[in-house]
Amino acid sequence: MHRLALLGLAAALAGQPVGGEMLIDDFTGTDSRLGTQWRLVTDGVMGGRSSGQLWRGALEGRAALCLRGNVSLENQGGFVQIALELAPSGVFDAGAYRGLWLVVRGNGESYNLHLRTADLWLPWQSYRAELTAGPQWQEVRLPFDAFTPYRVETPLDTRRLRRLGLVAIGRAFAADLCIAGIGLYE
Repeated sequence: MHRLALLGLAAALAGQPVGGEMLIDDFTGTDSRLGTQWRLVTDGVMGGRSSGQLWRGALEGRAALCLRGNVSLENQGGFVQIALELAPSGVFDAGAYRGLWLVVRGNGESYNLHLRTADLWLPWQSYRAELTAGPQWQEVRLPFDAFTPYRVETPLDTRRLRRLGLVAIGRAFAADLCIAGIGLYE
């Protein structure tokens, strides 16, 4: 049985840890395993001109969530993102884990995974790690120590996570990123 199917089956009990890992989402339901929903955010919230869409469906036999759109630098813009609140209220404690794993595919471009904590108040603050999504499904592991602070002085506190976002950012390009699974690993 495929690794994601095993994790999904065992973790169906509301995001419970499985063998040192915890499934956040396998995109087989409308909500994540944490009970929260993904949403699309573009630079239009600050007057930018980037556009995007969030698409959910089957891709090559896998349940997936896709971000498609165009990143524009016009009008001080420059991002399109799909974001997930990690706790319906309060904070999410990922202190027992070393990082995040994702199963992704895309158009060969570089994307970011942004983390926000309860300690961040300004919308441009985050902790960022970069990944490249090639045309084939691949698992990517991003250790928490690979995330760099962006416009924030405090180090990443994984015991106080609030949100994660997969982001096409920083340059004008066509975004096409799909994710078939995301979780935490020890």
